[in-house]
Amino acid sequence: MRAITYSEFGPANDVLKLVDLPTPEPAPGEVLVRLKTSGVNPSDISGRSGMRPGVTKPAYPQIIPHSDGAGVIKAVGEGVDPARIGQRVWIWNGQWQRAFGTAAEFIALPSEQAVALPNNTTFAEGAVLGIPAMTATYCVLGGGDVAGKTLLVSGGGGTVGRLAVQIAKASGARVIATAGSAAQQDAARQAGADAVLGYNDPDLAAGILAANDGKPVDQIVEVEFGPNAEVNTAVIAERGRIVAYGSAKDRAPVLPFYPLMFKGVTLEMALVYILSDDARRKAEAQLTALLEQGALDIRISHTLSLEDCAEAHDIIASGQRAGSVILKI
Repeated sequence: MRAITYSEFGPANDVLKLVDLPTPEPAPGEVLVRLKTSGVNPSDISGRSGMRPGVTKPAYPQIIPHSDGAGVIKAVGEGVDPARIGQRVWIWNGQWQRAFGTAAEFIALPSEQAVALPNNTTFAEGAVLGIPAMTATYCVLGGGDVAGKTLLVSGGGGTVGRLAVQIAKASGARVIATAGSAAQQDAARQAGADAVLGYNDPDLAAGILAANDGKPVDQIVEVEFGPNAEVNTAVIAERGRIVAYGSAKDRAPVLPFYPLMFKGVTLEMALVYILSDDARRKAEAQLTALLEQGALDIRISHTLSLEDCAEAHDIIASGQRAGSVILKI
C-alpha cells in the first residue's frame, strides 16, 4: 500500500516520505479499512515537528501520521462480525499511541475505532469527525442537556468552535460566540450564533453580558483557557461549567481560583483522545444523530492528494485556512 511516513522530527518537506508498505492484516478484534480520506489536524503537525514538551524523538521507528480518516471496511479479524465488511466508517485515534495512522491506503485498528458513517455524510466530512467534531460534541453536550441554556463559544469561527456553535444551537441553546477577524466573526454568525463579539474587544466581558440581557452564561466552550480566564470568570454563572480544549497562547495560566470557587464553577480540561468508553459512546451517538439530522455544516478548505501531505501540513501550520484540510486517497 502507499503511505506517508516519517522517522525523525523536522520540516514537513524534509521528513514526510511517500513509500510502499505491506498492507496490514486485521488482528483479532480489528477491522481493515480501505481509507478514502485522511484528516489533518494541528496535533499532527506538532507531533511530526517535535513540538511536544520533553519529546526528543519519534515514539516509533516509522510513523504514518494522522488520527482522523474515513473509508470502507474491507476485512475483519477474528471475533468481529463479518457483516461489517463493506460498511462505510470514520476513524478515531488512528495514530494516537500507535505507529500507523490514516495517511495511507489502508489501516488496521480495533473494531470500535471504526464508527459507522451516516449515508448522508461524505468521506471528506467523515475525516473531520474524530478530533474536531467529537471535541465540539463533547465540550457542548458532555455535561448534559443544554436546551434552554446560554453557551459562550470562544473562537466560534474556528473548526471546533464553529461546530460547537452548530451543535449547541441544534440542541436548543442560545449561543454567544467570540471570534477574531471579520471573516471568522461572519463564520460564527453563519453557523447560527445569536450574538458574535470580537475577542479583542477591550470590554469583552461587558459585551458578553449585554448580549445575554445582562445575565451570566451557563456554560463556556473555551479554545484559549489562559488568555480568557479573567473574562470567563466574570461572565460565568453560579454553578456554571467551563470546558476548555486548548490554551496554546498561555500554557501555564494563572487561575482566578477564589472568584471561580465562590461561584461553584466546574472546570473541565477536555482531551478527546482519552475519553472514557462511556463518554465516547455517548458522544458518538450524539454526533451520529446530529449528522443524520443534517444539523452540521462541516467546512473543508483544502482537499489535496496523499502525495501532497507535506503541503497539507504547511497549510495547517500557517494558520491560513477557513476549514479542515483533507487528503483524498
